[in-house]
Amino acid sequence: MSTLITIREASLNGNGGDYSPAKEKAANRGVYGARSPLLHRRLRLLVGGAKYKLILLFFLVTAAYLLSSKISPFMGWNPHYPSSVSSPSRGGYTVLINTWKRNTLLKQSVAHYASCQGTDAIHVVWSEVDPPSYKLRDYLKKMVQKKSQTAHKPNLRFDLNEEDNLNNRFKPIQDLRTDAIFSVDDDVIVPCRTLDFAFTVWQTAPLTMVGFVPRMHWLDEENDVVHYRYGGWWSVWWMGTYSMVLSKAAFFHKKYLELYTKKMPSSIHDYVSRERNCEDIAMSLLVANATGAPPIWVKGKIYEIGSSGISSLKDHSDKRNKCLNDFVSLYGAMPLASTNAKAVDARYEWFW
Repeated sequence: MSTLITIREASLNGNGGDYSPAKEKAANRGVYGARSPLLHRRLRLLVGGAKYKLILLFFLVTAAYLLSSKISPFMGWNPHYPSSVSSPSRGGYTVLINTWKRNTLLKQSVAHYASCQGTDAIHVVWSEVDPPSYKLRDYLKKMVQKKSQTAHKPNLRFDLNEEDNLNNRFKPIQDLRTDAIFSVDDDVIVPCRTLDFAFTVWQTAPLTMVGFVPRMHWLDEENDVVHYRYGGWWSVWWMGTYSMVLSKAAFFHKKYLELYTKKMPSSIHDYVSRERNCEDIAMSLLVANATGAPPIWVKGKIYEIGSSGISSLKDHSDKRNKCLNDFVSLYGAMPLASTNAKAVDARYEWFW
């Protein structure tokens, strides 16, 4: 058999040598053609691999972009989801600013909230003896027109009161176009993006209070007497529990203005008028009594631009403790409900 494989094929190939298919292909390719097909094959594989990698990279980038743009609706609230609260007839929110002889702070506050896209109207609760000057009115109206970034300019209005009374901040307002009220002190600035996110949170639970300043009530015992203790920010931070959000920076439904003024026990109104304090605790108790649910604390940076207020007074904590216990006795029970939940805008948080 080996003899047949190695037989001379001089008469067939004319070169007088041993026949070999490999030798024949090499002779036909020439000296430089020997590597050409192999090189071409490698180049084709390399180019094909690069194309494959480019296509894979394109799909990965596209998928990442689509995922990032859709993750908010999948994982939580959709800020753009239409609801009855944010329908065109009720769109946005009304900013209700409580002020007292701090026109410089009021100017800053109105200018800022006029620039927020969700602001439909700005109402200033004015409880000074003298009405706001025409100069101040004109300045604020021009500022609203200048700062507003929407085609619909927020309506600015002063709600005038004949006496200085903290209950004034929760009087019913006629002709409101929104269900949402954002109650805020004249020295508190909430960035627009944070404020608009809080509004979307409120839209998911429009009957509760949604705000930025959490507080807590604690059951305490002293000399065999059980009573409630008002817990400030540090107790909330330490325990991670709260049952109130203060109306110095909070959303609530406009119907609570009516309930506060006309349905809440008059003895509580008298108490707030006499003590010049605790109207925010009274509102928290009112909403909790109506809903049986806790408020919602929204995580977000807020800025207090004022120098001081009643919270800076030495006996402030004692007065708040007394308010809380006196109000609970008037209700006949503790309506506040505590919670550990906090609303966080996951689009801007690495850890949440």
